[in-house]
Amino acid sequence: MTTADDVRRVAMALPRTEERLVRDRVTFRVGRIVYAAISPDETSMGFGFPREERAALVAAEPEKFHMPRPSDERYHWVRVWLAAIDEAEMRELVEEAWRMAAPKRLAAAHLGERVIRRFR
Repeated sequence: MTTADDVRRVAMALPRTEERLVRDRVTFRVGRIVYAAISPDETSMGFGFPREERAALVAAEPEKFHMPRPSDERYHWVRVWLAAIDEAEMRELVEEAWRMAAPKRLAAAHLGERVIRRFR
């Protein structure tokens, strides 16, 4: 079972991450972009995820994933029950959400990837 402390440990290890409390939710952000948030009761976590893929994710594993609150459906966001995932899966979800929010060069440098510059 994954806990809020596990999420905090992984998120705070990612470059430029800040933790903030917003409306009783612990949020993790890069600059102004929130990439993960823990529910006030610490039972679920919202995280950045491609909007066009989230319905398939929820349909494939409804015991783990659920749609965001209606007010958050316009964002690239989905939710997961923390008790339903292990630490490795949580780490992957948090790191991928961070990667969506972080500047491309920062994400590439942290993850050891090469950034290919394109000139127009």
